[in-house]
Amino acid sequence: MPFFAIHCIDKPDSAELRAATRASHLAHIATAGDDVLVAGPLLRPDGRAMGSLLIIAFEDRDAAIAFANADPYHQAGLFESRSVTNWHKVFPA
Repeated sequence: MPFFAIHCIDKPDSAELRAATRASHLAHIATAGDDVLVAGPLLRPDGRAMGSLLIIAFEDRDAAIAFANADPYHQAGLFESRSVTNWHKVFPA
């Protein structure tokens, strides 16, 4: 299965919304099981979260978009922007 990178940037001043929806967001990611290559927050220089990066295997881009649309962070309106892009792993082999 191909990998897809889901790259999201939070809206300004949204730390409380991120914290309130974090548990349901993590539960959503867990539904992808072993298809998750990596997942975690994007960080500002001071260490505060500013977005999310997920790299997960999906059957196709439509499935990746459907997964991203079902993310509680997305549904809560946390993100200012989001992209879903095909990604190819090269290293480590």
